[in-house]
Amino acid sequence: MSETLFDAAGAEAAKGQEPLAVRMRPRTLDEVVGQSHLLGEGSPLRRLVEDDAPMSVFLWGPPGTGKTTLASVVSRVTKRRFVELSAVNAGVKDVRAVVDEAKRRMGMNGTRTLLFVDEVHRFNKTQQDALLPAVENRWVSFIGATTENPFFSVVSPLLSRSLLLSLESLDDTDVRTLVDRALSEERGLDGRYTLTEEGADHLIRLAGGDGRRSLTYLEAAALVSGPPAKEPVEITGAHVERAVDRHAVRYDRSGDQHYDVISAFIKSMRGSDADAALHYLARMVEAGEDPRFIARRLIVHASEDVGMADPSALQTAIAAAQAVELIGMPEARINLAQAVIHISLAPKSNAVITAIDEAMSDVRAGKAGPVPAHLRDAHYKGAVDLGHGKGYRYAHDYPGGVAPQRHAPDGLTDREYYRPTQHGTERRLTEVLNKIKEVLRGGGRN
Repeated sequence: MSETLFDAAGAEAAKGQEPLAVRMRPRTLDEVVGQSHLLGEGSPLRRLVEDDAPMSVFLWGPPGTGKTTLASVVSRVTKRRFVELSAVNAGVKDVRAVVDEAKRRMGMNGTRTLLFVDEVHRFNKTQQDALLPAVENRWVSFIGATTENPFFSVVSPLLSRSLLLSLESLDDTDVRTLVDRALSEERGLDGRYTLTEEGADHLIRLAGGDGRRSLTYLEAAALVSGPPAKEPVEITGAHVERAVDRHAVRYDRSGDQHYDVISAFIKSMRGSDADAALHYLARMVEAGEDPRFIARRLIVHASEDVGMADPSALQTAIAAAQAVELIGMPEARINLAQAVIHISLAPKSNAVITAIDEAMSDVRAGKAGPVPAHLRDAHYKGAVDLGHGKGYRYAHDYPGGVAPQRHAPDGLTDREYYRPTQHGTERRLTEVLNKIKEVLRGGGRN
């Protein structure tokens, strides 16, 4: 009993000394910022809460998007006892102890338990299997949080018994809402501080869609700006810089800086200057540019300016884009950097974009003759009577898998769109293409 009283007294003494991000944690679903796709009327999560149903849920998303917050709110709203474990330091013994206590409380007074496991992807198979009986028999309601794809990190039996919900990074408006709320509410900074527009812009960029980080940085900036006075203390961009030790990158994601930096980024890779390209990548990442936008530009550039001179550049760019989706930032900066270096140092060729643009130009100009009869579809009734497919030569029946026949429509038989360079792989492709054309032209007009 004395230990219980001591714990309660300690908790009361610590109240108000908690970090700002903890004090500002939402108490209801309506206070949760962002994740509207999960919290709208009739959404699965809201229905689980409103129906007060037993649940097993995985919350998958980047850090600071509200996974712990949602679990805490669900526990509060449904009046379940909240128990949190971290998969970093908890084991099977800890899981079983929580489940046993949950069963005991449910049997004694009907108290239900919500077990929240943070970083659940760190549990091994045995540890995850230990959760199965509790989930299956509904001894606890279970919420697991993960920043990694559950399809790769969670055992199938547990995943199949659970609802998987994906969380998204907060946008700038969401982060600004959190910051404004923390500045004004009594449990936050209670109106004792104000934030300049410059300070807010820098803070939002640094947060990078992470709500918890935005409040941590705001609290640190408030400490740097000085103690509260009779009048609210103003937090400036300089205070944020000093608090976080990060210089404010002058970068407007919808203005000139955005277009100038991305232009310099692309032209540096095209010019094979890996160091300059990495600088512009770093500038965009530090400024909070959407990493998916950067990844999309890499994919385009891999075909536009490298193309068939090094076909693996496109594979690297796509892999980097997938890494952005699977693991998120800041770790995915490494994958983006790898793609930037690969594309920068790859042999260059614009033959691919030149080929498709010339072909499209001809089509727009009306140079699109009828499909040659021997290439037309001959599968439907009556097609043979029309001469469709007559004289078609099956490529696999000929040496090298190339048949001597015409494929282009009338008026375009001599057009050459793809003209390989002598760079990288395209040097070899020039020889291959010339041999193929020699065989094709041997087919005359077919």
